[in-house]
Amino acid sequence: MSRTILLGGSGFLGPVILSKDSEIISIGRSPIESSLKNKHLDLPSLDNLEILDNLDFDKVIFLIGSSNHHEINQKITMGIDYNVYPLQKILKYLSNRKLKKFICFTSMLLYDQSKLQNPVDEKQIINPYTNDYIFSKFLSEEIVRYYEKKVPSIIVRLSNIYGYTKLIRPDLVPTLMQNVLDKDEVTIWNDKPKRDFIFTEDAADAILKLINTDYTGIINLGTGEMNSIKTITSEVKKLSGKNIRSLDKPVSGPMELSVDTTLTKKLINWSPKFSLKEGLKKTYDIMRSYHQK
Repeated sequence: MSRTILLGGSGFLGPVILSKDSEIISIGRSPIESSLKNKHLDLPSLDNLEILDNLDFDKVIFLIGSSNHHEINQKITMGIDYNVYPLQKILKYLSNRKLKKFICFTSMLLYDQSKLQNPVDEKQIINPYTNDYIFSKFLSEEIVRYYEKKVPSIIVRLSNIYGYTKLIRPDLVPTLMQNVLDKDEVTIWNDKPKRDFIFTEDAADAILKLINTDYTGIINLGTGEMNSIKTITSEVKKLSGKNIRSLDKPVSGPMELSVDTTLTKKLINWSPKFSLKEGLKKTYDIMRSYHQK
């Protein structure tokens, strides 16, 4: 019987994936949410992976790492320490196991912004040397390639993922939601960029389908639709009644980005269930319930 383990179940996306399949075993140093029905195995350190020796599994979802590119770009070794070393440790261990599939996550920011053409497919040119964060994601992908003969893997390059969380996150939407719940007036750097925003529940559905395919390699994951930050702030303003003001500061990253979903649709029967408006409303309602407790 096929069994899946998930490392990083106490983070942003992990709890959503676990909530969709109670048979997935959570592995990590932090306990998962009490509302989840999944079994959790405490793993204090990736240096002691022998705790997995007697565990029966053949698929792995790996969510350990940091997406805080602002902090990583300010701290010299953080990208290596948080994104590269953990991946190398788990893949070295898994190279001695008979695995059906390993799935991990990098970023759409790897694509060369000067040559980027929307919608972005997996064949477009990358530029890993933009900053420390992007370079750490590039090194992560190279490690996966190094072990690819022993560990069949999928690398998911995620577009802008958003959703509800109790964590303090660097991402736009969770930060925006937390701010409108705490402040009378909220500011953002710039509302002009347009991105492909994917709701965590839709991403989780796609991931659970992808891990059961025979595919190995890189896949972009997004909705195929592009929305501006201004559209998001307008919806959040309607939901919260709070004023959100753009400071019109310069921002990094492409001004426009959408994902070519051709490969995704070829591999799995999947399409997003949530429109941006619906995803934002669910995010706001749930995060407001956290705030009221």
